[in-house]
Amino acid sequence: MRPLEFGRLAWRSIGSHRLRSALTTLGIIIGIAAVIAFVTLGASLQAGLLGDISPDDQRNLYGWAAEPETEGGPLAGAQPVFTQDDLERVDELEDVDAAYGYMPISTQALAYDGELTPQSDALIAAGPPYIRPETIDEGRQFEMGEREAVINPAVAGQFEENVSVGDELTIVRQGGEQTSVTVVGITDSSEGLSPFEGFEPSPRVYVPTDPYYTEEVDGIGAGFGGDEAAEDEADEADPADGDDGDAATAEDARFLAIVVEAPSADEGDIDQARDSALAVLESDDSDASELLGDDLEITMQTSTELLQQLQDILDLLQNFIVGIAAISLVVGSIGIANIMLVSVTERTREIGIMKAVGAQNRDVLGLFLTEAVVLGVIGAILGTVLGLAVGYAGAWYIDIPLVYPYEYVALAVAVGILVGVLSGLYPAWRAARTDPIDALRYE
Repeated sequence: MRPLEFGRLAWRSIGSHRLRSALTTLGIIIGIAAVIAFVTLGASLQAGLLGDISPDDQRNLYGWAAEPETEGGPLAGAQPVFTQDDLERVDELEDVDAAYGYMPISTQALAYDGELTPQSDALIAAGPPYIRPETIDEGRQFEMGEREAVINPAVAGQFEENVSVGDELTIVRQGGEQTSVTVVGITDSSEGLSPFEGFEPSPRVYVPTDPYYTEEVDGIGAGFGGDEAAEDEADEADPADGDDGDAATAEDARFLAIVVEAPSADEGDIDQARDSALAVLESDDSDASELLGDDLEITMQTSTELLQQLQDILDLLQNFIVGIAAISLVVGSIGIANIMLVSVTERTREIGIMKAVGAQNRDVLGLFLTEAVVLGVIGAILGTVLGLAVGYAGAWYIDIPLVYPYEYVALAVAVGILVGVLSGLYPAWRAARTDPIDALRYE
């Protein structure tokens, strides 16, 4: 009997029991759809995150001090230990192009044109290189020492009247202190500019560390001093200054993190910059070493290395989903085997007639095996289509670029064939061994 004839007869048998066949393939559909959907979302998320890393950002090293093996990603458990003197010493290294501090500043609200919106974590003080030129849609970077700010679209559009370049924005700090900044730039996206911020869209106002973090507060509008933690640390570090309530100055303000720029994205340059910066920061004569002690350890990683941690989590979740899908496929294969055994019993007289007119055991075996394979392939195709649709919907909802894992589509079809062969082998063998005389007597 020819393969095409096998396919025609198998399709006719499946079509005569549509509901039963559909329920039989459900386990395979769910299992393959789960894997395809999750792999699609994982590949799309990875492409979106890696796409946010510009060539300039690939040479950046992000450092912070926290207890070893602290879980939670960048800045988890971080303590402000880096001073301006530490930054300057690292910046002067031959293996480093630039080094600057990073400090999120607690705020109460943002105000523009008489409208006030509560905002607790929008303000970030950093060096001008933190705002990469390619991320600016309008205007320019802020300049160190100037009362300027770069905002993202989430801030620009959260007021009734959109904030534009050149406008004045009022920042209300915790305690009610206010200062005005001139908006000199607007970024092209509301996503974070570095792993420190994450990549979720959120309102952000970027200001220079000088004056908004390192300048002493002298009344409203004199700039922001360091936060209370930094002030307490500064007082402990230099008791001679006394506790007069002044905020941290440029000399003793402590930054939560440091950004070090290597000369290039070459792995050798990055490793050299990392080693040189750590040697300075962990030396006995650095200010950071005073607070490190035995409990804290400086971590310094690139964006790619930080995102690799996310990729490891995605891989772990993917393995978990594949495990669940494997259970679903086992259930689906048992369903196919069960329905094929039922089909063999129902078609006993048909098998007897086929053998009576000259059909060989291999013909009966091929017929039932083809039917099982067709069921497996149908389940794989429908599962793949459903998985791709779910992946597309998820990528659209999260707003990330869609990446289809085509190799998994081919693998899904192969798995469908394999499941069909394994689950249909015994029922087909049993049908082939049916005695034609007993089969013709079967009622």
